[in-house]
Amino acid sequence: MTFQELQPKISAIVADTNIVRDEKLLAICQLLNENVEYYNWVGFYFANHENKTLHLGPYVGAETDHTVIPFGKGICGQVAESNANFVVPDVAAQDNYIACSFTVKSEIVVPLFVDGVNIGQIDIDSHVIDPFTEADERFLEFVNQEVAKLF
Repeated sequence: MTFQELQPKISAIVADTNIVRDEKLLAICQLLNENVEYYNWVGFYFANHENKTLHLGPYVGAETDHTVIPFGKGICGQVAESNANFVVPDVAAQDNYIACSFTVKSEIVVPLFVDGVNIGQIDIDSHVIDPFTEADERFLEFVNQEVAKLF
């Protein structure tokens, strides 16, 4: 399924009044994981600005020990501080990378803003080296704009 075909499905999940927020987030993770071949782990992290930590929210993929990540640590922690998308074509070449699994070859993290505040991010791992393009970034920005409506 193309990103264009996925967009209305994302909007429909967000608009569904029959399920609560975490169920919507999990449904979005499942939709992306099942329909984008190289999205092998899809999840949300949410910021605790007081403690300067990220906390794992709904996700789909292999279990992770990284349920709490300090700001600045790893790709997700860097995005919490930079407020910018971070695309890692090859995790093996990244110094500040927190290894989740030997199968992960690349990662993309896009911050989630609500009223101009970075409240979290969508994090996607791939088992393929360098699969993410600008189209992925724009699509995931759209996903987060829709998700922001839930907060």
